[in-house]
Amino acid sequence: MATEYSVTLEKIIKDNGFEVLYMPRPANELAVTSKEVHRPGLFLAGYDEYFNADRAQYIGLAETGYLQSLSDEQREKQIRRFLETKPCLVIITRNLEPAPGFIARAGEYGVPVVRTSESTSDNMAKMISYLGVELADRITRHGVLVEVSGEGVLILGSSGVGKSETAVELIKRGHRLIADDAVEIRKVSSKSLVGSAPDNIRHFIELRGIGIINARRIFGMGAVKLTEKIDMVIHLEPWDPDKVYDRLGIEDEFVDIMGVKIPATVVPVKPGRNLAIIIEVAAMNNRQKKMGYNAARELMHGLGMMDFEPEPRELEFWKN
Repeated sequence: MATEYSVTLEKIIKDNGFEVLYMPRPANELAVTSKEVHRPGLFLAGYDEYFNADRAQYIGLAETGYLQSLSDEQREKQIRRFLETKPCLVIITRNLEPAPGFIARAGEYGVPVVRTSESTSDNMAKMISYLGVELADRITRHGVLVEVSGEGVLILGSSGVGKSETAVELIKRGHRLIADDAVEIRKVSSKSLVGSAPDNIRHFIELRGIGIINARRIFGMGAVKLTEKIDMVIHLEPWDPDKVYDRLGIEDEFVDIMGVKIPATVVPVKPGRNLAIIIEVAAMNNRQKKMGYNAARELMHGLGMMDFEPEPRELEFWKN
């Protein structure tokens, strides 16, 4: 069974700057669980098919104008009919005054009502994006997430392989840390994953022999970032002399994370290899591939040694 996530009204109000018109109880005790939002114009007019009270409901110019056009008796009936479904949240846009009796009935049925100065379309678009992130399916994975040359690079590997040390070297080279040790990965769309750090360990890095450091305080605000899209995955593993590693990069390799295919590569670790530089080059090479250029394939085509396009290959380390 899929996990149901929620975001409290307290956080929604704070993050979106809503004005509270009525709150039946403390906002941190109320929550929204649906990524979708809804305009209840048709419901107010009498068509209740497909109405879902779990969605945030928007009252804009059309809904307000319709209610004000009704007689007092009919308006009271429609407001009661709407609010008795107990929507999780009602958002009034354009700083409009609620229809007569609306707030009183909201208090009667215990429905939270907030207001924004933004237009309905603008705020709906913002809320859909906001709820898509806050309520996204997610997993937490042991690893490091850094932004390297604009690319979000998720570095994985067994404990002690050098992930955190590599992250520090990348920070010193001008790149930014998102998360160390635990990376929370959210599926924000069918094609996008976004990574962040749990609140209680954000900006902290563990270095064996030194201990815990705060990257933001040591390297400055420019060395950290709250979230980043995951553009590629790099798996660090101890060098195995019996294993054949990819030396050309002709095949497109990937890992499947929550149904999203992310470009991936395995980097063997042994003394003398500068992992920070390797990851920098890997990130820039990944950007080139996204733009349609593959250096290995150009070389092989130029040598007349390649007359086919290889199929992408899924790497297994993510499943281990």
